[in-house]
Amino acid sequence: MSEPRAAESHALSGDDLRTLFLFERLTPEQLEWVATQGTVEAFRQGTAVFREGEPATCFYVLLTGTLRMTRAVRGDEVEINTTDQRGVYCGATQFFLSDREEDQRYAASVYSVTDTTFFLLPAEAFAERFRDWFPMPAHLLEGMFIGTRDTQLVVGQRERLLALGALSAGLTHELNNPAAAAVRATASLRERVAGMRHKLALLAQKDIEPGLLEQLIDVQERLVKRVADAPGLSAVQIADREDELIDWLDEHGVADGWDLAPIFVPAGIEVADLDEVGAAVGEDFLNAALRWLGYALETETLMGEIEDATGRISKLLGAAKQYSQMDRAPYQWIDVHEGLDSTLLMLSGKIGPGVRLVKEYDRTLPAVPAYAGELNQVWTNLIDNAVAAMGGEGTLTVTTRAADDRLMVEIRDSGSGIPPENRQRIFEPFFTTKPVGDGTGLGLDISWRIVVNRHHGDLRVESEPGDTRFQVLLPLNERET
Repeated sequence: MSEPRAAESHALSGDDLRTLFLFERLTPEQLEWVATQGTVEAFRQGTAVFREGEPATCFYVLLTGTLRMTRAVRGDEVEINTTDQRGVYCGATQFFLSDREEDQRYAASVYSVTDTTFFLLPAEAFAERFRDWFPMPAHLLEGMFIGTRDTQLVVGQRERLLALGALSAGLTHELNNPAAAAVRATASLRERVAGMRHKLALLAQKDIEPGLLEQLIDVQERLVKRVADAPGLSAVQIADREDELIDWLDEHGVADGWDLAPIFVPAGIEVADLDEVGAAVGEDFLNAALRWLGYALETETLMGEIEDATGRISKLLGAAKQYSQMDRAPYQWIDVHEGLDSTLLMLSGKIGPGVRLVKEYDRTLPAVPAYAGELNQVWTNLIDNAVAAMGGEGTLTVTTRAADDRLMVEIRDSGSGIPPENRQRIFEPFFTTKPVGDGTGLGLDISWRIVVNRHHGDLRVESEPGDTRFQVLLPLNERET
């Protein structure tokens, strides 16, 4: 229940009521009824005027002081608004609706930031009189409220499903490549290990001296360690070195040298290395020794491919974890670059090869207090819109920089731009410039609410053909309330 009030309640005169914009057009008789039914009540600083979920018994109008309104979201109390505007109203704001249990609860909590006074009207009595005074507006308001609420519920669910589907498709696409590479490399590795066992058996059958075998293993270990540090070669350099190795192998009677050379060259093996192997084992064992060495080098290369593929998978899963913020507190000090990078990685499949991605990050920027998961939703909406505006071809630039006492994140695209007549409406709910069926018109509205209402920041847009920039400005310090 609400905390105790600071003073006893008292009435408000009709003349005082007329100074409030809600009541200024009422008739004297209507004003008299409102004045008779309502009371003025005071609340101390820091107390709850009413709490979300309590029975919605009163309609509140702010007379003096500052209020703070919050909503509960998944166990967290989210600030919706803070205002000191005289005459703003809250509480049982859906008093005009038909009697339904779910409509008779406060939809938010209101607290006194300073000492406050409110004018209170009993919701049930006010609803009855309001419908008598204004029957058509009451019906219109009820229809608009219920229709908008139901539409937002259906469209919001669809929007979330579409966003989840796009992210899942992108993540699946990105995971498929390294996963398939790891599977292929594992299958090849099994074959190479089997080949190594076979060649080792052949060497054993030829009664190779233990000293020679030990020397061959030493040479093998030295050459295998060089695989990871093998220099990158151009196509011409690879062809020239393969020719050199094939000539050497032919001269020393090693059959199918063309099969071994493509294994040795990427591993950094040169003619001098083959001379070393020949000197270690002699001509009799050279062919089997080189085959064995080839399998060992291939095995090392394949293990490197598997390590690289699994590392990429781990990185993608780490990006998904960072994006979802599933293991972190909802409100925290964050590095915005982590969220931007994870979002770009999650959307990489949708961004596509036709879009050139440019990152202009200022890594010296400090951490900011934020709800990281919600900001990732903002980055998703803005980047998705930018890619759509470019039709899959163009330049996407993501910039971070300081802007006075705030941090700015700018999402810039080289698309066709936003017409001036639409620029003032793009943050409205359900307004979209996309073809019918392609957009819900909620993405930018949600982004606006997260940035402006949730984080006390700002969301701006600058646009001309070939250069559209959405700028998110976030405070560098926690906002005191």
